[in-house]
Amino acid sequence: MVVQNTARGGPGRFGDWLAEAGIAVEIVRAYEGGPLPSRLTQDALVVLGGGFMPDDDAHAPWLAPTRALAAQALEADTPFFGICLGGQLLAHVAGGQVAAQHGEPEIGSTPLTLRPAAGSDPLFHGLPAQVTAIERHVDAITALPPGAVWLAESERCPYQAFRVGERAWGVQFHPETDPDRIRTWDPRRLAEHGLDRAELLRRATEDGATATPVWQRLAARFAVLAQQSARSSGRRGRD
Repeated sequence: MVVQNTARGGPGRFGDWLAEAGIAVEIVRAYEGGPLPSRLTQDALVVLGGGFMPDDDAHAPWLAPTRALAAQALEADTPFFGICLGGQLLAHVAGGQVAAQHGEPEIGSTPLTLRPAAGSDPLFHGLPAQVTAIERHVDAITALPPGAVWLAESERCPYQAFRVGERAWGVQFHPETDPDRIRTWDPRRLAEHGLDRAELLRRATEDGATATPVWQRLAARFAVLAQQSARSSGRRGRD
């Protein structure tokens, strides 16, 4: 199951990669009232990004049931992947800390550095030590949950990727976002940060030639975990 938090924040190419790997992707558009189950019966859970804090229930009332599902995934060792807000939500549920408008914003293609722990991680092992990803955030995780495995960092934002337990990952970046998506970003808002949309697009397109296969490989590995979860539960793979 994929929880979508904003109208434009769909699963993008990450959902396509899961489908190509044989996963039946069920999207719940929670932002428009799509119903979330009270119990997690799917074989994997993906929570996407959005312009909210993970406990901003006043503006996004579906976040409370989403947090409950994330907690169930942790308890049952069900594969979980959280992107941007979804990663922050995982950190929040597992006992970490998230701060609004913390540090310097990261917008556009951003260099990431994998940490030593990534070498033995089920999703990140064997990926390039240096890789780029598209970012668009002003909020950030300020403390990882107790016992979390720190997997990747960037110059401005240390907690770019982490794992809780054996099968739950949170990332600050957007592996689902194709460089062409930058064409839809508001140039006026970018200008407020001293950024030019055309330059952001050029850089992301150039970086995407090497970064895209990396994130596709990661998505395929997550799909394998979802399929393993399906086999252990006797169900057909559903995300």
